[in-house]
Amino acid sequence: MIQESNVQSGLFAELRKLSPVVTGGLLRMRQQAYRNGTVAAKYKLLTAMAMSITIRCEPCIRAYVRLACDKGITREELVEFLEVAMTMQGCPGEEWALKAYAAYKECMDGGASSEAATCCQHAVEEVKE
Repeated sequence: MIQESNVQSGLFAELRKLSPVVTGGLLRMRQQAYRNGTVAAKYKLLTAMAMSITIRCEPCIRAYVRLACDKGITREELVEFLEVAMTMQGCPGEEWALKAYAAYKECMDGGASSEAATCCQHAVEEVKE
Protein backbone atom coordinates (compact mmCIF):
# COMPACT_ATOMS: atom_id res chain seq x y z
CA MET A 1 0.00 0.00 0.00
CA ILE A 2 2.82 2.45 0.80
CA GLN A 3 4.48 1.82 -2.58
CA GLU A 4 1.15 2.42 -4.38
CA SER A 5 0.72 5.62 -2.38
CA ASN A 6 4.18 6.82 -3.42
CA VAL A 7 3.36 6.08 -7.05
CA GLN A 8 0.10 8.04 -6.74
CA SER A 9 1.97 10.98 -5.16
CA GLY A 10 4.49 10.95 -7.99
CA LEU A 11 1.75 10.79 -10.58
CA PHE A 12 -0.07 13.66 -8.94
CA ALA A 13 3.10 15.78 -8.86
CA GLU A 14 3.55 15.11 -12.58
CA LEU A 15 -0.09 15.90 -13.36
CA ARG A 16 0.14 19.06 -11.27
CA LYS A 17 3.04 20.28 -13.45
CA LEU A 18 1.02 19.50 -16.57
CA SER A 19 -2.18 21.06 -15.24
CA PRO A 20 -1.27 23.68 -12.63
CA VAL A 21 -4.41 25.77 -13.05
CA VAL A 22 -6.90 22.97 -12.45
CA THR A 23 -4.94 21.05 -9.82
CA GLY A 24 -4.04 24.32 -8.09
CA GLY A 25 -7.71 25.26 -8.17
CA LEU A 26 -8.61 22.00 -6.48
CA LEU A 27 -5.98 22.68 -3.81
CA ARG A 28 -7.37 26.16 -3.18
CA MET A 29 -10.92 24.78 -3.00
CA ARG A 30 -9.88 22.21 -0.39
CA GLN A 31 -8.01 24.76 1.67
CA GLN A 32 -10.98 27.13 1.58
CA ALA A 33 -13.66 24.49 2.15
CA TYR A 34 -12.01 22.77 5.12
CA ARG A 35 -10.77 25.87 6.96
CA ASN A 36 -12.14 27.06 10.28
CA GLY A 37 -14.77 29.66 9.52
CA THR A 38 -18.28 30.26 10.74
CA VAL A 39 -18.48 26.46 10.82
CA ALA A 40 -15.56 24.70 12.51
CA ALA A 41 -13.29 22.71 10.21
CA LYS A 42 -13.95 19.49 12.13
CA TYR A 43 -17.64 19.64 11.23
CA LYS A 44 -16.85 20.23 7.58
CA LEU A 45 -14.56 17.19 7.64
CA LEU A 46 -17.24 15.10 9.37
CA THR A 47 -19.66 16.18 6.65
CA ALA A 48 -17.17 15.06 4.00
CA MET A 49 -16.84 11.76 5.86
CA ALA A 50 -20.62 11.28 5.89
CA MET A 51 -20.74 12.03 2.17
CA SER A 52 -17.91 9.55 1.61
CA ILE A 53 -20.00 6.92 3.40
CA THR A 54 -22.93 7.60 1.10
CA ILE A 55 -20.76 7.32 -2.03
CA ARG A 56 -19.03 4.27 -0.53
CA CYS A 57 -15.43 5.42 -0.89
CA GLU A 58 -13.48 3.67 1.87
CA PRO A 59 -10.17 5.48 1.29
CA CYS A 60 -12.00 8.83 1.45
CA ILE A 61 -13.81 7.75 4.61
CA ARG A 62 -10.52 6.86 6.26
CA ALA A 63 -8.82 10.07 5.14
CA TYR A 64 -11.63 12.34 6.35
CA VAL A 65 -11.91 10.53 9.67
CA ARG A 66 -8.17 10.96 10.19
CA LEU A 67 -8.34 14.66 9.35
CA ALA A 68 -11.34 15.13 11.66
CA CYS A 69 -9.45 13.33 14.43
CA ASP A 70 -6.56 15.72 13.88
CA LYS A 71 -9.05 18.55 14.46
CA GLY A 72 -10.13 17.05 17.79
CA ILE A 73 -13.49 15.44 17.14
CA THR A 74 -15.12 13.56 19.97
CA ARG A 75 -16.57 10.09 19.70
CA GLU A 76 -20.01 11.57 20.29
CA GLU A 77 -19.61 14.00 17.38
CA LEU A 78 -18.46 11.18 15.11
CA VAL A 79 -21.40 8.99 16.10
CA GLU A 80 -23.94 11.73 15.37
CA PHE A 81 -22.54 12.18 11.86
CA LEU A 82 -22.49 8.39 11.41
CA GLU A 83 -26.16 8.33 12.41
CA VAL A 84 -26.95 10.83 9.66
CA ALA A 85 -25.05 8.78 7.07
CA MET A 86 -26.74 5.57 8.19
CA THR A 87 -30.15 7.21 8.04
CA MET A 88 -29.49 8.33 4.47
CA GLN A 89 -28.21 4.91 3.36
CA GLY A 90 -30.10 2.35 5.44
CA CYS A 91 -28.46 -1.07 5.85
CA PRO A 92 -25.59 -0.37 3.42
CA GLY A 93 -24.93 2.82 5.36
CA GLU A 94 -24.43 0.81 8.51
CA GLU A 95 -21.76 -1.31 6.85
CA TRP A 96 -19.91 1.76 5.55
CA ALA A 97 -20.33 3.61 8.85
CA LEU A 98 -18.55 0.71 10.53
CA LYS A 99 -15.54 1.43 8.32
CA ALA A 100 -15.54 5.03 9.55
CA TYR A 101 -15.87 3.93 13.17
CA ALA A 102 -12.97 1.48 12.73
CA ALA A 103 -10.84 4.29 11.27
CA TYR A 104 -11.73 6.48 14.25
CA LYS A 105 -10.71 3.73 16.68
CA GLU A 106 -7.39 3.38 14.81
CA CYS A 107 -6.78 7.10 15.22
CA MET A 108 -7.61 6.98 18.91
CA ASP A 109 -5.36 3.95 19.40
CA GLY A 110 -2.33 5.86 18.25
CA GLY A 111 -2.58 6.52 14.58
CA ALA A 112 -3.92 5.34 11.30
CA SER A 113 -2.52 2.64 9.11
CA SER A 114 -0.51 3.50 6.02
CA GLU A 115 -3.58 2.98 3.86
CA ALA A 116 -5.56 5.67 5.67
CA ALA A 117 -4.80 8.35 3.12
CA THR A 118 -4.55 6.43 -0.11
CA CYS A 119 -7.47 8.30 -1.63
CA CYS A 120 -6.48 11.77 -2.68
CA GLN A 121 -3.35 11.61 -0.52
CA HIS A 122 -2.24 14.89 -1.99
CA ALA A 123 -5.54 16.37 -0.79
CA VAL A 124 -5.05 15.04 2.74
CA GLU A 125 -1.54 16.43 3.02
CA GLU A 126 -2.61 19.80 1.61
CA VAL A 127 -5.51 20.19 4.05
CA LYS A 128 -3.23 19.53 7.03
CA GLU A 129 -1.02 22.50 6.20
